[in-house]
Amino acid sequence: MQLQKYKPYPAVGLSDRVWPTKTIEKAPAWCSVDLRDGNQALIQPMNLEQKVRMFKLLVDIGFKEIEVGFPSASEVEYQFCRKLIDDNLIPEDVTIQVLTQAREHLIVKTFEALRGAKKAIIHLYNSTSTLQRKVVFAKSRGEIVDLAIEGARLVQAEALKYPATEFRYEYSPESFTGTELDYALEICEAVLAVWQPTSGNKVIINLPATVEMSTPNVYADQIEWFCRNVSCRDAVLISLHAHNDRGCAVAATELGLMAGGDRVEGTLFGNGERTGNVDLVTLGLNLFTQGVDPKIDFSDINGLIEVYQEVTNLEVHPRHPYAGELVYTAFSGSHQDAINKGINMYREAGADLWQVPYLPIDPTDVGRSYESIIRINSQSGKGGVAYIMDQEYGYKLPKAMRPEFGNVVQAVTEKEGRELRYPEIFSAFEEEYLSRQAAYRLKDFQVVKRHVDEDAEKSSAEVVATLLVNGEEQMIWANGNGPVDAFCAAVNKLLPEEFHLHSYHEHALKGGSSAQAAAYVEIEMNSSNTRRWGVGVDTDIIIASIKAVLSCLNRL
Repeated sequence: MQLQKYKPYPAVGLSDRVWPTKTIEKAPAWCSVDLRDGNQALIQPMNLEQKVRMFKLLVDIGFKEIEVGFPSASEVEYQFCRKLIDDNLIPEDVTIQVLTQAREHLIVKTFEALRGAKKAIIHLYNSTSTLQRKVVFAKSRGEIVDLAIEGARLVQAEALKYPATEFRYEYSPESFTGTELDYALEICEAVLAVWQPTSGNKVIINLPATVEMSTPNVYADQIEWFCRNVSCRDAVLISLHAHNDRGCAVAATELGLMAGGDRVEGTLFGNGERTGNVDLVTLGLNLFTQGVDPKIDFSDINGLIEVYQEVTNLEVHPRHPYAGELVYTAFSGSHQDAINKGINMYREAGADLWQVPYLPIDPTDVGRSYESIIRINSQSGKGGVAYIMDQEYGYKLPKAMRPEFGNVVQAVTEKEGRELRYPEIFSAFEEEYLSRQAAYRLKDFQVVKRHVDEDAEKSSAEVVATLLVNGEEQMIWANGNGPVDAFCAAVNKLLPEEFHLHSYHEHALKGGSSAQAAAYVEIEMNSSNTRRWGVGVDTDIIIASIKAVLSCLNRL
């Protein structure tokens, strides 16, 4: 590790910072830059049709400001801007934004691309960083300021040629995080002196972390310092535009909002140059989990992902926050058990407040289903298996039975070496409990005599049954305090080792007069203390119980 090549990013020295005491109480103004930053980062940039589709998606989910491109940079960008305007695709409440460098011919062509637009944001930028001034432009601080001033004047003069369009102005000192703070303020003040904003006609000052160079708290210090020192704060919207070089763009933006930021530029799922722009899906849903309306509609996250993937040819990572295929999925047994219990409690209580272990958001709020939460592999446990058997197939496995069936499923996953599909889980249940007829099968069963008393101990029943024992018919009969007890007593006459009923549960599988019932029986061998569970299903709960006893014996 060549550590001597690197040095710590300098602190701002803002000892009286107040942003750590703040919380985000409302959504910022959002600006999607998917069609500009996002598009330029694609291996295969979007064609005109894909651009239109992306624009419509952004409008549909609620973006009111959308940077549609760099129309002076290429013919496709120019034609897309014209198509939006000529085909009247821009809703009344949406403002398009276009980017231009501080160069005259580019500014002129940019305004030509906007001819006929009802309103637009002109986003002017030039690089101000120490490194860019030295390496790329070989210009002094003063020369770079002059470039920005000239660009601002050209923008203002060109806007006068299009009186039918309502223009707003935005300026970015590109690579703000690599620029001396006092100099970033100086150049922004120079641009503001040209544009003369007011509280009723604000200018956007965009402070981009074009390269993420520091920890998020330092970016927040820079934003707070700038907000304190800019001369006309009430006439300026401070916009944040974080990139993700350190993987901290979401955190940096959240802290930047606490520090005074009013507006955020970013992309869906963080697509952008190098490691990406700040992810607006994560930012928006982070607000949602804190009870703050993000003003963007993420209720159909699957539909959003579908369009995004088709127009960008990028995949959303399966572990992407909120949107990934697996983020509402638990494989771990302890997680599955906790989620299962939490969801059941939430449903039964009819609670208003979402409180489910391991799930910071209700999957249904973004169009996902509860059924996607639990998936079964070799790491899964009894809770997840029980959840699937209940939610998918209606079998409410007794708590004491879950470890046993969990072991059955785990053996199958280890044998297969992969995740199991729901039908495979049910098939394992069916083979293990419902279809086993190795030694004992019920051919006929009758309750000959029965007496029911308020005192259960005084109740009685006499039963007669015909079993197929290893294929041979055998009639058995006995008395007991109920049909199931009497049947167990009759079967015990056949066995070398007697057993007793240890646990019993039952429930209806589905509604209606012909509803089937499921019975769960656990028996224990008297001498060896060996226990097994069995399951029986029938329209008659007594027959279901008899089948469950035989299921136990066959499993033994």
